[in-house]
Amino acid sequence: MPYTVPKLDAENADPLRGTKYDFPRDHVGYGRKSLKLTWPNNAKIAVSFVINYEEGAERTLLNGDSQSENRLWEQADIPPRTGERAVNVESDYDYGSRVGVWRMLDLFEEHNMPITWYAVGQAFEKNPEVAEASTQNGHEVASHAYRWVDYHGMTPEQEKEFIHRQMASLKQTTGSYPVGWYYGRLSPHSRALVYEVFQELNTPLLYEADTYADDVPYWIDVPAGKGSQSPGGMLMVPYTYDCNDLKYCSPHGWGGPSDFTQHLKNAFDVLYREGDRGKPKMMTIGLHCRVSGKPGRFKALQDFVEYVASKPFVWVATRRDIATRFREQFPYKPGSLA
Repeated sequence: MPYTVPKLDAENADPLRGTKYDFPRDHVGYGRKSLKLTWPNNAKIAVSFVINYEEGAERTLLNGDSQSENRLWEQADIPPRTGERAVNVESDYDYGSRVGVWRMLDLFEEHNMPITWYAVGQAFEKNPEVAEASTQNGHEVASHAYRWVDYHGMTPEQEKEFIHRQMASLKQTTGSYPVGWYYGRLSPHSRALVYEVFQELNTPLLYEADTYADDVPYWIDVPAGKGSQSPGGMLMVPYTYDCNDLKYCSPHGWGGPSDFTQHLKNAFDVLYREGDRGKPKMMTIGLHCRVSGKPGRFKALQDFVEYVASKPFVWVATRRDIATRFREQFPYKPGSLA
């Protein structure tokens, strides 16, 4: 593909500019002074462990898809199979739901650490025991969409139907609607549609997590509220791709479990030190049952959990509790779209 020379002082080329899908970017953030927030018990850092529960909701002919899954498994460089099942991929995913999920959950509960589940609705439907466990021992269930697929190719109407299905599904399997949402593979329409559906269902959306832009939560304006007397805000609670076990399955990722552990410890130490200097931050660790639930990689997670448990002034919390704490200290104030 030939190189296209960018234009000087070019106009915004986004086809969604000026619509309800046109969420602004903020290149400045909190600046050098950061944000003067506090965590409970004067904790220096808030640590958020997240289990992405996707197994059974990935692409497969069994779910009506035209091709098999090929992402985030032990041989992720193999192309998807079109028109037929990839039984080896399916069985690797099944390891996560049959074995890996329980190994990780036992670890967190042994240390009395509440976690957040990024729950794919269809996956919970296929394993009611996991869905039931997700609501116990102080854990939180957040939405990871109804299917673990890419939402870029959908029309807004199709995607909104999937959002409604997810809300109904999680209420059926867990007893309540989620208060947090994370896609991962969201479309340009996703944030606006999630906000819209929560409004239609008259249920609170405490946070949205499809951002990697900060070490603490932050507010953004919702374009649909522009010009109204009560404009809406969306609290963003940043997620992570760097402190995430998905990089075991990436060519530029971890060479081995010890690399993952060391990276997590490095990140924790830097953020812990900043908290000691009066700038408390949060750290998120993203996990997958079929990845860190495997014995060789589980040891890396276990080592880090024990490292965190050995440190004073650490708040291991769900993302719901982090969002609630932030909202209490920093209520939404309309910004540039007010």
